Amino acid sequence: MLEDQPAGQAAQLASANPAHWPVAPGWQEVAEPFFADAAGQALLQFLLQRLQAGAVIFPPQPLRALQLTPPEAVRVVILGQDPYHGRGQAEGLAFSVAPGVRLPPSLQNIFKELQRDLGVPPPAFPAPGGSLVPWARNGVLLLNTCLTVEEGQAASHAGRGWERLTDAVIRHIAQGPRPVVFMLWGSHAQSKRALIPADRGHLVLCANHPSPLSALRPPLPFIGCGHFGQARAFRQQHGY
Repeated sequence: MLEDQPAGQAAQLASANPAHWPVAPGWQEVAEPFFADAAGQALLQFLLQRLQAGAVIFPPQPLRALQLTPPEAVRVVILGQDPYHGRGQAEGLAFSVAPGVRLPPSLQNIFKELQRDLGVPPPAFPAPGGSLVPWARNGVLLLNTCLTVEEGQAASHAGRGWERLTDAVIRHIAQGPRPVVFMLWGSHAQSKRALIPADRGHLVLCANHPSPLSALRPPLPFIGCGHFGQARAFRQQHGY
C-alpha cells in the first residue's frame, strides 16, 4: 500500500491503475466491483488514453477521501463537484488544497462561515493552510462526485464514469446503520439528495454553493447557513 502523503506542488496522476489508489478496507466492497465492471473499465481506459496523450490530470490520488475516511468512521458528508484544476491545488478531498497553496475563494468562504457560526479561527498558513486532511481523519467524508480533472479544464472528466462510483459511496453511507450529516451545497450536490433515504434519520443540510458567485444569494445563502453548528449539535445528540 502506498504511504499517505499530501499532494505536492507538482503532483499529478501518474497511473490509471486503481491498485495504486489505496482505500480503507471498508470501501473495498464498493470500489472493487466498480473497477471490475464495464463502467469502471471504460473510465480507466479513458484515463489511460488521456495520460498517453500527455494530459496533466489531478489529483495524484483520486480515491484519497476513501483512504482517509473509512465508512465506519463517517459522521459528516460534504459533497463537492470535481477537483480543483489548478496545478498544485487538488489533494483528493473536496474543497481542500495542499498545505501552502493559496486558498480558493470557496474555501475562504467555508472558513468564514465556520468562524461566524462556531467561532473557529481560520487555520494557520502555510500549514495546515487550506488542507482539510484533519477533517477527513475526524469523520468528515470530503467527496467530489467526479474524482479527476485535467489542468485548466473544469469538469473535463464529468460524465466519464466516476459518478457511478461516488453515487455508490453516497448510497453506502446513506443505507448504513448510523445517522450522519449530509451537507449539500449548490444545485449539483443537492441533485444527489434522492440517494439519501428520508427514513434513516440523517440530517440533510442544503445551502447555496460557497463560491463567491452564490454564497450570499437567496434563497439559501451559504454565509449565515449555520450548517457547522447544526452538524455539531447533531453529532452531540447522537453521541459522537
